[in-house]
Amino acid sequence: MSAKRARLLELLREKSFAKKRVVLASGKESDFFIDCKQTVLTAEGHVLVGELMLDALASLPPCVAIAGVELGGCPLASAVALTSQLRGAPRDALYVRKAAKDHGSQRLVEGGVASADGGVVILEDVTTTGGSTLKAVESLRAGGHRVVGVVTLVDRMEGGREAIEAAGLPLVAVYTRLDFIPG
Repeated sequence: MSAKRARLLELLREKSFAKKRVVLASGKESDFFIDCKQTVLTAEGHVLVGELMLDALASLPPCVAIAGVELGGCPLASAVALTSQLRGAPRDALYVRKAAKDHGSQRLVEGGVASADGGVVILEDVTTTGGSTLKAVESLRAGGHRVVGVVTLVDRMEGGREAIEAAGLPLVAVYTRLDFIPG
């Protein structure tokens, strides 16, 4: 494990992880909770996420943009976009809303990329069932974007990978449930 990957895992365990019974957004009950925002929104966490998630893109088809799903994926997209620019291979960020705004532009997808025919990768903080990711895929496709894969910070190993891959999209996880609760 690289030093950066080990450090981000340490931060996630310290700031984001709790072993307790919770009901997730999917409605499923789980024996642990992970709120990645508590780590990602720290300066150090933001830098590490940008680097590690950008590195994970190398395992997927090429892309010209990355999309963060509201709310947890938005800082991921910003961190990766910034890191990609600093490394000289810029990828623009998109934010995918869960519902269109009822005022202003009324967009589901925010960002300056008019069309990402060159490919978009969705970034997620936590993948459980894959439902929010697949909804974001639909929103992006409706906006003229070609989705080529998904990178998740944490795969809870609760069916999300299988659902996303069944939809024809490869998924790369930086960490899995086993990094927090060894099997």
